Amino acid sequence: MRLFRWLFALPVGLVVVLFAVSNLETVTLKLWPFDLALVSPLYLAVLLVALLAFLAGAVTAWVSGHRWRARARRDAQRAAELEREVAALRRRAEGAGGGRDTLLPPSKAA
Repeated sequence: MRLFRWLFALPVGLVVVLFAVSNLETVTLKLWPFDLALVSPLYLAVLLVALLAFLAGAVTAWVSGHRWRARARRDAQRAAELEREVAALRRRAEGAGGGRDTLLPPSKAA
């Protein structure tokens, strides 16, 4: 898994560095209704917009997954509750002196 991460990260990092080195020109960014102007290298402006878009997508995906995470939490709690119940029933069955068949109805016990 670590190998795949490096096989993906190295080429992406190389492309980002080459993009930054190739786009050193300065640009002026203005926000229309306001009298704000920001002068920055082109690569920085593009990479910041890409980062903001990535973060917006990540937040959207995280928020939309809330339903499934909540369901997984409920299911895990229910599973733990059922495991505790099974353990208590097994202790009770062992304390009654019987084996596995003591939990079965009398007609099914062998």
